[in-house]
Amino acid sequence: MSYKNLAVCVSAMLFLLVAIPAGAQELSELSLPPNGMNQQAEVSQWIGLVKVTIAYHSPNVHGPAGRDRTGHIWGELVKYGLFDDGFGPSKAAPWRAGANETTTVSFSHDVKIGGRDVRAGTYALFLEVQPSGPWTWILSTQTGWGAYQYDSKYDVAQVAATPEAAPYTEFLTYGFDDRHLDSAVAFLQWEKQRVALKIDVPNSLQLYVEQMRKDLLGWPGFNYQNWQNAAQFCADNHVNLDEALVWADKAIDEPFRNAAQGRKDFYTLKTKAAVLRAMKRDADADHVMDEAIAMTDAPVMGIHQYGTSLLAAGNKDKAMTIFRMNRDRHPEEKFVTYVGLARGYTALGDTKNAIANWEIALKNIPENQKPNRPAYEQALRALTEKG
Repeated sequence: MSYKNLAVCVSAMLFLLVAIPAGAQELSELSLPPNGMNQQAEVSQWIGLVKVTIAYHSPNVHGPAGRDRTGHIWGELVKYGLFDDGFGPSKAAPWRAGANETTTVSFSHDVKIGGRDVRAGTYALFLEVQPSGPWTWILSTQTGWGAYQYDSKYDVAQVAATPEAAPYTEFLTYGFDDRHLDSAVAFLQWEKQRVALKIDVPNSLQLYVEQMRKDLLGWPGFNYQNWQNAAQFCADNHVNLDEALVWADKAIDEPFRNAAQGRKDFYTLKTKAAVLRAMKRDADADHVMDEAIAMTDAPVMGIHQYGTSLLAAGNKDKAMTIFRMNRDRHPEEKFVTYVGLARGYTALGDTKNAIANWEIALKNIPENQKPNRPAYEQALRALTEKG
């Protein structure tokens, strides 16, 4: 190429570079700062097994030029109602609930928003702001740049939310509060306002069961304790009980023939009994527990806890039988067994024997139980005053 032709090519390239408007930076393949220096942000929260992620650009109250916009955010910078920004096809758009690109919320599993079923996926998250009364969260399947192409036909949920006064927050911030296994509250906080959006996962426990079922088909299934833990989870939460009983039996008797041995011990039997009790099969549960506590390696604390559970269920006589058996079987144990007897005699109204056993227990209190000593002494004091 001649020097003259090279100069022409270079001049053309320079012209193209200069001709690119500043507003086109988001279309550039270069990594450039975001418009208005509104930094990109992302926050995630697990609700049980469900992952929720909000991705947004975060403007600040003082803006890129540093001007204090306190008191001019709501109703001015963020317009009330559905408004025409004079850009793009939409003439009635909500706020993008952030800056720059559309704010999005993603769900790894199906959820409920405002009582509406929302499938797993990523949605645009808009907010219609009002001068008084509730604001409205809008979830839409249409994402893009801002809300310039907003069309209500793509809405999957609209949820009313009452804004609340909040501590001053310079940068628009999303977060999660009031977190539970089956729900959490997402919130937007900016300037002196906070507005929340509750996300429900009503089938949270079932999702765990489904995942456990898949897990047990893989490597975890070669460990009997995983079958036991899955069965115990179902018993504790009163879900999937028929299958839980199968899992409990596998924990006891070889989950995989000639590959992984089950284990019949106090704890695996106790789990099976818990499943049976959750199924309202109390007689069968009692039979399994009788077998469990009869085992030579039944632990003193395990037997004690079974006795206290019988007390809680109102079965005082059987609880007392268990406490006595624990004392006879473990004569070397001078604390737990006497606590059991003290509680048993207290439940039966035998104050004299209850006091005697509390006194022995307190004389032999182990180091790890000393923080609980005031509670034990209070139990003894209450009996002494009563007697």
